[in-house]
Amino acid sequence: MKALRRIIAAVTVGILAFRAVGSFLSWVEKQDDTSTDAWIDEDEFEDA
Repeated sequence: MKALRRIIAAVTVGILAFRAVGSFLSWVEKQDDTSTDAWIDEDEFEDA
């Protein structure tokens, strides 16, 4: 019975880790797709 519980726990942890890595990678992919304007110099606005 203990072995069955440990196997189920190991499978559950593996699935959760896989989902976490997958969601992190999809988040990184979304960050690459969007163009961010975070590093715009304030001088550009003054010239316009």
